[in-house]
Amino acid sequence: MPSYLQIENISKSYGPKVLFQHIDFNINEGDKVALIAPNGTGKTSLLRILAGKDSSDSGGKVLFLKDIRIAFLEQEYAYDPEKSIFRQIMDSSAQWTEHLDTDHLWQYELRVTQLLTQFGLQDPEKPMKDLSGGEIKRVALTQMLASEADFYIMDEPTNHLDIDAIEFLEGHLKHSRCTLFMVTHDRYFLDRVCNTVMEMDRGSIYIYRGDYMNFLEKRQERIDNYNAETEKVRNLYRRELEWMHASPCARTGKAKYRKQAFWDIKERADDSYIQKKVDLSETQAKSTYLGNKVINCKDVSFWWEQKCYLSHFTYNFQRYERVGIVGRNASGKTTFLNLITGGYRPEWGGTFTGVIDRGESLKMGYYHQSGMSFKPGQTVLETVGDLHLLNRFLFPHDMLQNPVERLSGGERRRLYLLTILMKQPNFLILDEPTNDLDIVTLEILEEYLMEYKGSLLIVSHDRHFLDRLVDHLFVFCGDGVVKDFVGNYTEYRTFIKDYEAQQKEDSSTPLRSAQNDKKVKTPDKKKLSYKEQQELKALEERLPQLEAEKAALEAQLSGGALSLEELQAASARYGTLQEELDTAEMRWLELSEI
Repeated sequence: MPSYLQIENISKSYGPKVLFQHIDFNINEGDKVALIAPNGTGKTSLLRILAGKDSSDSGGKVLFLKDIRIAFLEQEYAYDPEKSIFRQIMDSSAQWTEHLDTDHLWQYELRVTQLLTQFGLQDPEKPMKDLSGGEIKRVALTQMLASEADFYIMDEPTNHLDIDAIEFLEGHLKHSRCTLFMVTHDRYFLDRVCNTVMEMDRGSIYIYRGDYMNFLEKRQERIDNYNAETEKVRNLYRRELEWMHASPCARTGKAKYRKQAFWDIKERADDSYIQKKVDLSETQAKSTYLGNKVINCKDVSFWWEQKCYLSHFTYNFQRYERVGIVGRNASGKTTFLNLITGGYRPEWGGTFTGVIDRGESLKMGYYHQSGMSFKPGQTVLETVGDLHLLNRFLFPHDMLQNPVERLSGGERRRLYLLTILMKQPNFLILDEPTNDLDIVTLEILEEYLMEYKGSLLIVSHDRHFLDRLVDHLFVFCGDGVVKDFVGNYTEYRTFIKDYEAQQKEDSSTPLRSAQNDKKVKTPDKKKLSYKEQQELKALEERLPQLEAEKAALEAQLSGGALSLEELQAASARYGTLQEELDTAEMRWLELSEI
């Protein structure tokens, strides 16, 4: 395989802080590389240097293979709020379109329209100013993928995406022949897309061929070997320290050389990885007692203007339960959190009905997506005075006196999280806690939450995070509908996919009508009304039809034979069809008592 990218002797510092120094690596055609490093160690800086947006302090070389096309996805997408989605993409794609003739430009526009549809953006004329953060991210990804570049450089591509969008992007990149270099915190995404993990640690680069589990194993071996060598150096240091204390200040060349070697040994002896997990049992034990009554919701509904975000929701939260919340962007997840935590105020507008009754012993900790604020001039230690927590979440002693404003965005996110945890809530609510946190921190947070003594409610698009931590899911289906699924996210997706596969199989085999009849009869045991039985029967006939229409539309959209008008019409129908499918599937789940 030819070398697509060769890096030689590049460095980056900000003031006295050295991010990386004199690093070298190589990426070949077809490599799909995930870069892993703690927040604040220069991941984004490295990507910007590769993309030509920044430069190395030490000169060095960034050498791409001649004539390969490079596309860069930054964390923040620059756009004109007054432009439509389609116009924004086309106007920002000059480097890909300026040389195209009419036919090829038309094919490019078709590709953009198709990708927008697959990302769930059915209206390409919608103004950019009306989009959510997740929708803006999908526009940026559409612009990048439409280029069909040879080499993609991507900084946190899954941030702010809902799970449907992540799974589409995952499948697209997995089957693409592109070469890829990206920063991501999504471990399932990493495993399913990448074939190489690159770790940047203490300014050096380490390469691991294989998946995420292989990276964890090999990294631990490297750390264990390093610490074993450090222990040998410490033994030597102790002997040399005795010599230094016992010997006069000799001026011979040999003595001076040994004294200089002593200071080199001391520096190495002080340098080791902290692998011991900090004991937080005492901190955890201080969590406020949570009584039997937590939060009781009865017939809760909420409308904003003409949109329903929650419809007749009834549920009593239990002590120590762990609930995950999933659903598409703008389906009402954050609105729901604001309602149950008391963050909604009637004077803000909207229509609220129902009752939310909170227990007297309830002490909530609420991690907001946009709730991060710190007092100007405060240090890390002044912000969070719990040394055990700070140590556990990768704030070493030499960072404690740093002003908060000097921290990276990810480090501030981590510190904000600790301001919630240090209050020892007995009901912890986390709204997208995995955004902007590096993989190392996510592993630590997961371990902490597995030990957590209280109730847990998590909104997240990180499937690995949900699988490890939750017992059941609230699935936000749109139009205020919320379904409760017992199990983790992977079990939920497996159930949905198995059901869809069974429906396709049933629809393609007429002889299965007897089986379908049996399915209609089973709800009798659940005491469905006659009307509900008929509705269930109609759904089991309708769902295979919708699936068949969806498959036909997908074939048309990917076939490249439609005119622009036909493609736009098919795209609009595809979006409507997906909503019909989602509604029908969730109604089937309800009637089947899943």
